[in-house]
Amino acid sequence: MPRESKTDKKKRVAKIIRRLRKACPNATTELNWSNPLELLVATILSAQCTDARVNIVTEKLFRKYRTASDYAAAKQETLEKEIRTTGFFRNKAKSIRGAAAKIAADFGGEVPKTMEEMLSLPGVARKTASVVLGTAYGVNEGIAVDTHVMRVSGRLKLTRHKTNQSDRIEKDLMELVPRKDFSSFSHMIVLLGRYICTAGKPNCADCPVSDLCPSAFKV
Repeated sequence: MPRESKTDKKKRVAKIIRRLRKACPNATTELNWSNPLELLVATILSAQCTDARVNIVTEKLFRKYRTASDYAAAKQETLEKEIRTTGFFRNKAKSIRGAAAKIAADFGGEVPKTMEEMLSLPGVARKTASVVLGTAYGVNEGIAVDTHVMRVSGRLKLTRHKTNQSDRIEKDLMELVPRKDFSSFSHMIVLLGRYICTAGKPNCADCPVSDLCPSAFKV
């Protein structure tokens, strides 16, 4: 099979986006949130944890902590206990408290709206920043690359980089996906990976983009 040109790959990506948008027109995060701060906290908690588990934990958490100052003032040990079931709770509690303290001190209590400012928050990397910016503010500065996006983009041959190279995978995807679609593309690929293009046994027969996937029925 001849190597696909970048132009042809962009055309294939455009078709993939159209198909996925038709199949799942309202694709978004499955995390529960009602404001940017809640989404930031939930996204931090979602690392190495299911969205379903995070939603159980944040149901109580969001009732107790309403502002960035609330989280910043929380005792480390107390917050650790409250988020323990999400895993890696010590680092997550430290990240939440640190990010909240900087938001309260430097951004007037409001989650910032630029990638540079988001990355200045303790414990916030590009994936978390892209999720919050794109989902809460509609600001498309990056493509959130999680394990589903890594796996599916690899199977779709949109990147040749491995699953431990998220920055390089994001760079590849940003060269193919229109900026206006950065956030929605990530959400659609996450849902595709979560429910159809699973790690163990992808359901190619029910995949809306199987005819556009070089790996279809081969995994």
